[in-house]
Amino acid sequence: MQCSNAEAALSRDVLAAHVRSLLQDNPVQIASLDTQTVKLWFAGRLEYSPVVRNLSTEGFELFGGRLDYVDGQRVAALVYKRRLHRINVFVWPSDRGASVSYSGKLDGFNVFGWSKAGMTYWAVSDLNEGELHEFQALL
Repeated sequence: MQCSNAEAALSRDVLAAHVRSLLQDNPVQIASLDTQTVKLWFAGRLEYSPVVRNLSTEGFELFGGRLDYVDGQRVAALVYKRRLHRINVFVWPSDRGASVSYSGKLDGFNVFGWSKAGMTYWAVSDLNEGELHEFQALL
C-alpha cells in the first residue's frame, strides 16, 4: 500500500511502542478485563477518554491499558489478547479532522491505522492480517 512519509514514520513509531511493550514483564499499568475500570484509569492521565470495548465474546479479550508516547504525544494504549497473540491499540484524538487509513506489514508485525469518530487508532500485532482486520472492524 502506498503511504505518505508521515504515515510511514508513524507506523514505525507505533511498531516501536508495541515492541517495547513486548519486552516488559508487564505490558499494562492497569490490568483488568473490565472496560469501565480501564476507561476510568485513564481519567486525569489524559485530556481525553478512549473508547474501551469488551470484545471477549468475539475472541478478543481485554488485558488492560497503559500510557505510551507516540507521535510526540502521550496516548492511550489498550492491550487485547487473542489466543497467544497480544494486540496493542494506540488511541488519541484526530487532529482537525485528519483521516488515517494505513495497512502494512513491518518486521513481521501487522500494523493498521484508521480514524473513527474523531479518534485515531493504530493496532499492532503478530496476529494474522485477517483476524486483525476482524478486530479493527469491531472497534
